[in-house]
Amino acid sequence: MTKRVAFAGRPCGFTLIEVLVALSIMAVLATMAWQGIDGMARSRDVSNAAVEGTLRINTTLAQWERDLQSLQDTGSVPPLRFDGATLRLTRTTDDGVQLVAWSLRDGAWWRWASPAFTRAADLQDAWLGSQQLLGNEPGTLRVLGDTSAVQVYFYRGSGWSNAQSSGDVAPTGSAVAGTTPVVEEQLPTGIRLVLSLAGGTLTRDLVLPSQPPS
Repeated sequence: MTKRVAFAGRPCGFTLIEVLVALSIMAVLATMAWQGIDGMARSRDVSNAAVEGTLRINTTLAQWERDLQSLQDTGSVPPLRFDGATLRLTRTTDDGVQLVAWSLRDGAWWRWASPAFTRAADLQDAWLGSQQLLGNEPGTLRVLGDTSAVQVYFYRGSGWSNAQSSGDVAPTGSAVAGTTPVVEEQLPTGIRLVLSLAGGTLTRDLVLPSQPPS
């Protein structure tokens, strides 16, 4: 007669090795999921930064064009002058004439705008003071960062030329007998702006408004 041996049932649960394997798999999946989320977040940040940068550039260029389209030759100070780092111009506003300076300083492009003047003497004083701007004057705004260079060219005659070179001159009034006629430099018909930015070079051409004869 055969004798049967009864085996005790296996207790329910997981062994330590099975738990460790499961934890390892979960850790790998969590790491992969986090890398995916982090990648999407980085892509979103890069995209937002690119959009913000484009909007800032467009806003800056729009202000640049508004300033130049409002160019006003008062006869008291040069209406448009570039010294290699700063472009100064006089523009008309509802309250008078405003002096504006676009300057490259500390790796950024800055715009300074004076109050509106109605007296030639005040405008002349502001013009002289604008040649020594420190960057902390009221009306100063940092309009564009990451700017390494700013170049300006004037369209004179039939081609572009260095904005710092002398342009054509024309008499501004009849001369007194025995004296030299009063002359002033004629304004260019166009202006070219070349910005060296972190992402490359940006060029913008603009036709300047014609000025009434003095």
